[in-house]
Amino acid sequence: MDKDALKKMLQELKAGKVSVEKAAHKIGAMGYEDIVFAKVDHHRQHRQGFCEVIYAPGKTVAQISAIAKKLLVHSDSLLVTRCGKEGYKALKKIDAKAVFHEQSGAVTIEKKKKPRIGKLLVITAGTSDIRTAEEAAVTADIMGVKTETVYDVGVAGIHRLLDQRGRLEEADCVIVVAGMDGALASVVGGMVSRPVIAVPTSVGYGAALDGIAPLLAMLNSCAAGIAVVNIDNGFGAGAMAHRIISLKYGSK
Repeated sequence: MDKDALKKMLQELKAGKVSVEKAAHKIGAMGYEDIVFAKVDHHRQHRQGFCEVIYAPGKTVAQISAIAKKLLVHSDSLLVTRCGKEGYKALKKIDAKAVFHEQSGAVTIEKKKKPRIGKLLVITAGTSDIRTAEEAAVTADIMGVKTETVYDVGVAGIHRLLDQRGRLEEADCVIVVAGMDGALASVVGGMVSRPVIAVPTSVGYGAALDGIAPLLAMLNSCAAGIAVVNIDNGFGAGAMAHRIISLKYGSK
């Protein structure tokens, strides 16, 4: 329910034209829109600071397009993760401002450019981790966070990371994306006083177990102040960074 509809409902409630029970039911029902294959959550932006995000895998292009159209009625921004080029072409027809982020496969739409807040630094252990890192960076950016990236600074050549110490210390939050042994998160966690969000990736040889090894290493880190998201979950890391930074600067 948008602000005008809510105001009208409250006026009717005050005037006795509608019962409390009916008003509560209507307000709750209008929080989402049922389009058979999806129940589009129009209240998510009010609850969480950004509209419902579309996870593309498993959805047809027609379903992605239909959900996007409904969301864009109430939101100036949209994020579709792991979308691919076919989905992008369809979204481009809906809004010419659709942008395809090839490295992550995400699509964003931003009708009106909004200011970015804070400073998020996204770093990877290796080049093979970039896809997941880009998903995190694109997510945080479209949600309104000023985001920078540094790639391929893993512990196999620790001097590369040490060269970035200034940028690490300037950031409000750091996302560390790593596969293999996942050691980079512990190293960064021991270097900075800022929150660190660790993202294990499914990158690595056999004993990395498709991300299980770095996930366990990150969960068992002795460095304080590290939170860990699911394997390859760049989106979750970007969304968490947005919430952390919004606490300091407020949502824009």
